[in-house]
Amino acid sequence: MNSEKNKQSDIFWLKNFLHPRYWFALLGMPLLWMGTRLPYSVQMYAGSAIGRLLYYIMPWRRIVAETNTNLVFPDWTAEKKHRFVKKNFRSLGMSLLETSLSWWGKDKMLAPLCHIKGLEHLQNALDKGKGVILLSAHFTCLEIGGRLLSMHQPFYVVYKSSKNPLYETVIKRSREEHFTRAIDRHDMRSFIRSLKDKKAVWYAPDQDFGPWHSVFAPFMGVMTASLKAPAKVAKMSGALVVPFFPQRLDDNKGYKLTILPALDNFPVGDEVEDARRINEVIEKQIKKVPEQYLWVHCRFKTRPEGEPPVYPVRKRFWKK
Repeated sequence: MNSEKNKQSDIFWLKNFLHPRYWFALLGMPLLWMGTRLPYSVQMYAGSAIGRLLYYIMPWRRIVAETNTNLVFPDWTAEKKHRFVKKNFRSLGMSLLETSLSWWGKDKMLAPLCHIKGLEHLQNALDKGKGVILLSAHFTCLEIGGRLLSMHQPFYVVYKSSKNPLYETVIKRSREEHFTRAIDRHDMRSFIRSLKDKKAVWYAPDQDFGPWHSVFAPFMGVMTASLKAPAKVAKMSGALVVPFFPQRLDDNKGYKLTILPALDNFPVGDEVEDARRINEVIEKQIKKVPEQYLWVHCRFKTRPEGEPPVYPVRKRFWKK
């Protein structure tokens, strides 16, 4: 139904984005689409090359990644941290090609890249007649991981809308085509209602959205503003929380999708303890493939009262 609706709206789509501010994206997206028709190994090589370039042309994000690395891996040598950040940017570059694959890749091409472990845990949770929060985190291969899982199990997805109307249109259309339903992260009523309707909803809560909806709990050795939402939504809906993490495999072998058993006795009603437990689950996966996590995000932007900021002021940075 969603796919048919998209086809019917195609003739009206392009004319909405003819303003010059969209020209760069309008030129870039066809290139990304054409990239999905290349062999997978070529795409990953190109993505790695793009990541090397991003390291130099995105100085602010490089500083964020370096700051995060210093915080969570304080015992590493300076040389090891430097190599790690460069590797993280190569992973970030690959994610651009992986995102285009998740939007436009053919099932026939993607199927051999998918290696699922633990799908029975998700199916068992759904068989209990409850909704499922498919708990994930912002790894660089997150988008392609969701697309691959959708080929085996239908589910809803909570997503952060883009401020760019063109990107938002493309992202929303893609997610409505490949997932049962796309729910804006601000639409908590639909999120909870979907869980009460016994659906699986994919949700990645590991970002800093300020102090109002967060508590401070340890994450990678740092007290971190951690969303209350996973525990709150699980309590209100009665849903089970099933962790799900994608991992990019070496040598162009594709992706390992790991689904873990539903969390026992969650939530317990203590906001800090519930947030700590969610962070712990995510942290264990990060330690397996730390270079694949989204370290360019200001994860530690919100600090406990009395603690100084950990990132430089961006405006001052650009004046240097």
